[in-house]
Amino acid sequence: MLIWEKNPSIVGMECDRAWVEIDLSALTHNIRQIQRLKKPSTDLMAVIKADAYGHGAVMVAQTVLKAGANWLGVATIPEGIELREAGITAPILILGATYTPEQIRAMVKWQLQPTLCSPKQALVFSETLRENDCWVPVHLKLDTGMSRLGVLWHEASEFVQLVKGLPNLKIASIYSHLATADSLDQTVMRLQQKRFQEAIAKIKAETGFSAPRLHLANSAATLADSSLHYDMVRVGLAMYGLYPAEHLRSAAQLKPVMQIKARITQVKTIEAGTGVSYGYKFIAPRQMRLAVVGIGYADGIPRNLSNKMQVIVRGKFVRQVGAITMDQLMIDVSALPDLQVGEVVTILGQEGSCQITADDWANILGTISWEILCGFKHRLPRVAVSQPLELPAEQTV
Repeated sequence: MLIWEKNPSIVGMECDRAWVEIDLSALTHNIRQIQRLKKPSTDLMAVIKADAYGHGAVMVAQTVLKAGANWLGVATIPEGIELREAGITAPILILGATYTPEQIRAMVKWQLQPTLCSPKQALVFSETLRENDCWVPVHLKLDTGMSRLGVLWHEASEFVQLVKGLPNLKIASIYSHLATADSLDQTVMRLQQKRFQEAIAKIKAETGFSAPRLHLANSAATLADSSLHYDMVRVGLAMYGLYPAEHLRSAAQLKPVMQIKARITQVKTIEAGTGVSYGYKFIAPRQMRLAVVGIGYADGIPRNLSNKMQVIVRGKFVRQVGAITMDQLMIDVSALPDLQVGEVVTILGQEGSCQITADDWANILGTISWEILCGFKHRLPRVAVSQPLELPAEQTV
């Protein structure tokens, strides 16, 4: 196993308790699957914001770039700086909004490319860059129906005209984001695509400008329809082996990249009528054997899963009982009388024929798998359990 942490001695101690396993061969496999869906001329942006959805930004970036991704997408400047400090030279797009002169100077220093989503922001960028005698490639964001960042789609031509006339800015791409690409009902998605195309046509007609790169598709749109791919696709969730929606499963054969493991720290027998954990939300209906597992809500296990989740022990499903605590949870191991302290429990992942996914937790909690993946805290070390698969020479970038 390859440990991807800065202090191996601390990691070694933490792996005695709980850890996150990252399968780099599965990550490379998923990139290959996505590559098959798009044209060779369409770039692939790997979205690795939020520490690569909890998978570890640096090792994910290194792996996906080797596998064929051309761009990286992050949300914040510090996320981009972390990648640059690790020696990554690929183009990095900051997907979030940045405004202050300090942020702009940091982006220039670290060669990060900003998203511009308002005329005011464009003016601040131009003035700051002029004062510092430098320029940056910028990416213009259009709001075609997400109602989040971006200039309204019908004002796109005026926005392009403004940015084109400002010194020290060079338009590198125009893009938008889809709000309902994971829905079976494509009405909104097609409306957004229509607005995007109309905006691009109007820009060309009124300003004569043709953007070097257009992009619209997130993971769901990348899996759903190649007409949404344009010059680049921005893939996040699918890269990590999960599907944005059930109906998209047939588009590619994806493998989950993350597994969560923890060790048993104590085993005990309790009598019928004994309460378990805070608040006695579980009362033993009979004599039971309990195992304490060294992982809890401070590590990213949602407390609302208490008495609702299962784990996998020795290739079998085992139920969790009692309130999940900050650092520990309890499981019913009555069916495993010889279970020992130190044995590994699969909290999320697959062991034999048993599998627990982020989707399973999301369905119980009424949330989405994105939130589950991003919830695993940094006190759990990220451990690479395999080296990334080598690509044939003709597929390398």
